[in-house]
Amino acid sequence: MRTFIKLFMITVSCLVLSACNKSDERHTSIRLAHHLDTQHPVHKSLVHMNEVLQQLSGGTMELIIYPSAQVGTEREVLELLQIGSMGMTKVSASSLEAFVPQMKVFSLPYLFNDHAHYWKTLDSDIGRDLLNAGTPFLIKGLGYFDAGSRSFYTTKRKVESPADLNGLKIRVMSSQTAVDMVNTMGGAATPVSWGELYTALQQGIVGGAENNPPSFYYSKHYEVSKYYLLDEHTSIPDVIVIGTKVWDKLKPQEQQWLSQAMHEATEYQKVLWAESTEMSLQKVEEAGVEIITADKTLFQDSVSSIYDSLEGTMLEPLVDSIKAMGESE
Repeated sequence: MRTFIKLFMITVSCLVLSACNKSDERHTSIRLAHHLDTQHPVHKSLVHMNEVLQQLSGGTMELIIYPSAQVGTEREVLELLQIGSMGMTKVSASSLEAFVPQMKVFSLPYLFNDHAHYWKTLDSDIGRDLLNAGTPFLIKGLGYFDAGSRSFYTTKRKVESPADLNGLKIRVMSSQTAVDMVNTMGGAATPVSWGELYTALQQGIVGGAENNPPSFYYSKHYEVSKYYLLDEHTSIPDVIVIGTKVWDKLKPQEQQWLSQAMHEATEYQKVLWAESTEMSLQKVEEAGVEIITADKTLFQDSVSSIYDSLEGTMLEPLVDSIKAMGESE
């Protein structure tokens, strides 16, 4: 039996409400799990969120953070949120597709004009509506973290154009949209869990993967992948999610404190992310990785059929709204 099951089968609730002193003052602890390293800017930003939350609440609220996949995969933790055995988590928007189909929009290639368009969308009614779309499935988005842009990295074959992806096994997240994108470009999309990816690259089970620079660096995938193509095909945000079983138990004031801490953590994380991206590219280049600047028009042209296939689907009006927002900049 997996460790996380052993741990949480004996945990009655992830929301701990207890009398912490003689005046019976309510103290609320919320358990938060994620799969990233403690040096990752996302983890540091969650630590900052906890510090802000404690300050706002006068020490009556806190987050207890479990990093480095101690509890399980993103999907496993989401399932724990649904039953109330875990309070919060950080997941990629792609991991939410099974619960919130509208989240598929973020996995569409070259959706945003630039970083300003990306954040304009996330901060709009579109972004807020998507955060709340998971409530029927017992999960609620609190806010977004920047996850930059995802690009291809490969072990042995240099990729400079879609033609170079032909037949190459590329690891993708468990997202049908990501699978369709890589296959449309000519590659052979191969879902592999994040924790198994280093070995899969090392053993040649896949010939490459795709992710943002900090994840490429902190995962040490650069040790076995010597080519990094900056094609920046998708910009998929991270989402900080809370289980509705926990959210609904919070008092209105506690919900307000948590929401404010989320907002401040997002602004903090934006700065850390920009610094980390620059540092990561420098570090992997120093380690011998060849960084290649892509001709993005070649990749954009190769996936145009994906947008044609959206006609008449639930994503078509959402894409149109996001595109229109970019045109109004």
